[in-house]
Amino acid sequence: MDCLISTRQSNSFSFMTQIKEKILTYLKGMSMGAADIVPGVSGGSIALITGIYEKLLNSINAIDKTALRLLFKFQLSALWKHINGGFLATLLFGILTSIFALSKLITYLIENHPIPVWSFFGGLIIISAIIILRDIKKWSLGVVAAILLGILGAYLFTSIPSVSSPEGYWFTFVAGAIAICAMILPGVSGSFLLLMLGQYERILAAVSDKNFLVIAIFGAGCITGLLLFSRVISWLLKNHHALTIGLLSGFMLGSINKLWPWKVVLSYRLSSSGAQKPLLTENILPQNYLAVTGEESLFLQAILAFSFGILLVVGIERLAYYLKKQ
Repeated sequence: MDCLISTRQSNSFSFMTQIKEKILTYLKGMSMGAADIVPGVSGGSIALITGIYEKLLNSINAIDKTALRLLFKFQLSALWKHINGGFLATLLFGILTSIFALSKLITYLIENHPIPVWSFFGGLIIISAIIILRDIKKWSLGVVAAILLGILGAYLFTSIPSVSSPEGYWFTFVAGAIAICAMILPGVSGSFLLLMLGQYERILAAVSDKNFLVIAIFGAGCITGLLLFSRVISWLLKNHHALTIGLLSGFMLGSINKLWPWKVVLSYRLSSSGAQKPLLTENILPQNYLAVTGEESLFLQAILAFSFGILLVVGIERLAYYLKKQ
């Protein structure tokens, strides 16, 4: 009898643990989805912060010849287990929830409250890079060089202005394949890549208007790029872990150039809808913002938002550590 009770308690505990893991994975997916909507913020950074980065890569890389063989043999249960389907499905559901639920809200906040929003993401990225660097157990000149190279590369990359692009579906597919790299490359924003390729507004409008044809073509491109690029990053992490972590952290720190809240617009471009959008911007100091733009710098709000970004990341890390110990 005691043995039966013990077994039931063990099964109940295992079930509750699985439920907690599912909820946490879903929330991490939502965080990644929210980040991927914002130009300059990377969903890959969120994956790295929340401790699911390598698990995500391994699950994606499991979609291989073995997975195809199981699919063709209709061994769906074995296929689901092979690719860690429960984890991927829960994470994807969280990502899609944020993308569909928050696309209009985040666009509104960026357009109407840019300084506190960019300050928040700046705090999030800086503390994230610092936390990630703690994974490096053995420092060397090569690691330092990788960090500096990542910072320089991201800074130069985020300084490139966006361009106009073809409107064809083929380019939507290509844009998806390129932009999805941000999901597995911390510090590089998928939305920013879309902005550079001139596809950001089109994809965001497709999500808001439920244009499932454009969404499906873009999604197919994302899947193609994800399956190809994830293997490169996995190989680098396996064979050059410290250098890769250093480079990824450098990417995150260098992307602050894009997130700097106080900017002056040097030139504009016309969007596909005919609206005027910033093309070239220049970062300026907050004390000069009022004189240059005629608008308040909102420095106190920026500091509070920046601090909240830091506290949020630390809180997520602590929560993930606590749940892992349970």
